[in-house]
This record gives sequence, C-alpha cells and structure tokens, in this order.
Amino acid sequence: MIGHQRVRDAEGSAVRLLALSDGVFAIAMTLLALDITLPSGLDPARFEQALGDVMPNVWAYALSFVVIAAFWRGHHQIFRYARAVDGTVTKLGLLSLGLIAMMPFPTTLLAEYGDLSRSVAVYSGAVAAMGATQLALMVAMWKRPWLSSAALPDPVARNDVADLASTVLVFAVAVPLAFISPTGAKLWWAVLIPVKFLTGRRDKRLRAATQQLGA
Repeated sequence: MIGHQRVRDAEGSAVRLLALSDGVFAIAMTLLALDITLPSGLDPARFEQALGDVMPNVWAYALSFVVIAAFWRGHHQIFRYARAVDGTVTKLGLLSLGLIAMMPFPTTLLAEYGDLSRSVAVYSGAVAAMGATQLALMVAMWKRPWLSSAALPDPVARNDVADLASTVLVFAVAVPLAFISPTGAKLWWAVLIPVKFLTGRRDKRLRAATQQLGA
C-alpha cells in the first residue's frame, strides 16, 4: 500500500512506547527485590536461620532479573529501528508490558512455594506468556517494514523468532511438567542455556554477514 511507504509519526508514538517500556521494565526489576529482607535485632543463631530462609527469595530474584533483562534486551532490538507504530504494535506492546509488570507475583510464588507444582506452573506459564507476546510483537514489526527506518534481514529475523520461540516452548512444556515434578520442571528450564548459546552465535554470524554485504 502507498501509505505504508509514507508513515508519519508526528506524535512520536514509537519513542513514547519505548520510553514507557523502559520505565515498566525498571519498576518490575526493582519490585523483585522487595521480598529480600531480614528482621532486625536478630541474635547470631536466628540470623543464620533467617539468612537461610531468605535464600530462596534471592534465587528467585536472580532468576527473574535475568528473565526480565533478556526480555528488555529483546524489546529494544525489536524497536531498534522503529520510526512509527500502528494500532496492532501498540496493543501488543502494552500487553507485553502488562505481563512484565506482573512478574513480581509469580516470582514471589516461586520463592515462597517453590516446591509446589502450582507455583512452578504459574511461573512457567507467566514466562511463556511474556515470550509469546513478545514473539507476536517481533513478527508484527518484522512484517511491517514500513514502520522501521531499516528493514531487518530475513535470516536475522528468522533466527530471532527461533530464539524467542525456544523460550516459549521450554516454559510452556514446563507447565504440565510441574504437576509431575516441580523440581524436574525447574531443571528443564536449563535446556535454554545451550539453545541460547547456539542461537546467539548464529545471530552474530548472520549480523556480521549482513554488515559485510551492506559495506
């Protein structure tokens, strides 16, 4: 369509959406740490016990911080060259931010009740939902090149889609797995480590090849 090639963003909606996103991500990351507290005035024995009791909260915080940071990085890559957004992109972006803002809740469940199937399932489902929403957002921007100042090469975009889809798949599978074994579901999350390593290496190769072709 002719209008697609002449997109105007007089209100700066792309910039405003990205600014809102940074704020939501920052607040969500900050709220994760609120559950990490120790009572004051403890004697040495009670201090050691309280410190041990709070360690699940520290672990859950570290995990969710890494998860949210990964989604923040992916969000910025999606909008790296965006010069405008349409209604679909805006709705998907807001839905994604809404799920990010909710992340402290499943993190608390995981910290306090990490041995219960439902808590692990809720956490896994929350991450899968965030991944699915960001995946839809990524595809929406990829298929709307007129919204960006530079088109993302198809091989790079496909690798990005595969990378995010792997996150959705692993955490979605962990939902039913949690009702069989909560510990097994949490160990299953580690499958993403080699997957992310491989997709990350491929991304670097594809982007390097793209830069050489454009030089």
